[in-house]
Amino acid sequence: MKVLLCEMSWAEAKEYFAENDVAILPVGSTEQHGPANPLGTDHLIAGTLAEETAKRTGVLCLPVVPFGVSLHHRQFWGTIFISPKAFKEYVKETCLALHFYGVCKIVIVNGHGGNLPALAELARELRGQGVFVSVFQWWPASAKLLPGLFSPEERRHAGAEETSVNLALHSKLVSIAKAVDEEPRRHVLQVEGMTLPLDSVDETGSGVFGQQSTASAKKGKRVLEAVISELVKHVELLKKAEIKDLMPKPKV
Repeated sequence: MKVLLCEMSWAEAKEYFAENDVAILPVGSTEQHGPANPLGTDHLIAGTLAEETAKRTGVLCLPVVPFGVSLHHRQFWGTIFISPKAFKEYVKETCLALHFYGVCKIVIVNGHGGNLPALAELARELRGQGVFVSVFQWWPASAKLLPGLFSPEERRHAGAEETSVNLALHSKLVSIAKAVDEEPRRHVLQVEGMTLPLDSVDETGSGVFGQQSTASAKKGKRVLEAVISELVKHVELLKKAEIKDLMPKPKV
């Protein structure tokens, strides 16, 4: 059975939508991940997680959205940055197109943390329009499911955890000899509780936050299996859920 929308004919898509109200939408970014990792890290990982989950659950998977909210990485060459407003509207219209065909439950597999504020705002808006959107991010799931596999320094942007997943998925795209371990610089104005409008280059010269050199494909495979299993669990629960039970509650 086909689960990738891009591989279906319109007649095959019609058959799916006639029987199912759930779909998976992977989103990510094209942005710097240090000298060792490909620019497509976030959307490549999100796409793989979404497609594998689709195969295990029989739920439709859309093509990945490869660009995201990455303005803070723009000083590093090749980063493609989209405004939060444009990103949110693009994903919203994608979800509403699915809703036109009867989909009312959508799982967004997000590969880039910078997208989350826009996605969270969108999910709340769409819930009021009859569409329930859940957002899955693999790295907080991994931290909970495999707490001892990486240190905090290895779990930051472009660190050993993310690089390990890249090695497990597409080792030929990773130049591990160029791996960097860099402790982010603390801004002179930074105090506890303060949020500053900083770019990545304000904190790191390489684009890597923390420890990257300890990455391994073996650890990456453990991460992938753990987070895919968790995502599959959510999708199976969502398939069984009644949309009326997922909508906003009336006034008390």
